[in-house]
Amino acid sequence: MALTERHVARVTRDVPFTGYSPEFTYCTDEDYDAIVRGLIDSCPTPDDLWLFASGSLIWKPETDYLESRIGRIGGYHRSFCMRIIQYRATPDEPGLMMALDRGGQCNGVVFRLDPEAMEDQLHKLARREMRTMPSNNTPKWVTAATDRGPVRALAFVMNRAGPSYVGRQPLDQTVRMLARACGHVGSCAEYLYNTVAHLEELGIHDRHLWMLQERVAAQIAEDCGMAGDER
Repeated sequence: MALTERHVARVTRDVPFTGYSPEFTYCTDEDYDAIVRGLIDSCPTPDDLWLFASGSLIWKPETDYLESRIGRIGGYHRSFCMRIIQYRATPDEPGLMMALDRGGQCNGVVFRLDPEAMEDQLHKLARREMRTMPSNNTPKWVTAATDRGPVRALAFVMNRAGPSYVGRQPLDQTVRMLARACGHVGSCAEYLYNTVAHLEELGIHDRHLWMLQERVAAQIAEDCGMAGDER
């Protein structure tokens, strides 16, 4: 990989958390209770609960799991299509977060969750993936192909009517935002680095993300004046 931990370290800053943005309406406990009830009622295979992960859930799962497999879903692809101004960005230096947007297909990981702990696990996932009303992510039951047959899995896909959806940005703009944005939980460059590194470890080569990490590494090197032996 061209993007390394040294690049990530160069853009990491100590950004204090100043509270959630007032421009969004955040989910309440009652909202999460309703979301989880709806997921439980709609679950097509209650005794065989799977989660599809395409990004940070791969390298930072929110829940324990019983089994994992490589899986592929149709109809969605990874895209840095969600504008963020907190967590890994600030209002002064907005960033982009990756989501599953419509079109194409996506290789990722499916995790088999414990059906005995379904309600607790769904609460954790909903609170992580759905923070605003309306939500940027929408839960959807999808079919994931695996080497041991298809499974029905829960995926969180981009809500194009959500408050942060920006669609596909010009490549140069995407690169600059990923290379420069940093918030109280880390940087967008760190997010990209971790995602690509873990996908490669699993044998999943995403050509677009691979190109993107090369461009982001070059942008950080240019911004920070990194010498050749630092790159």
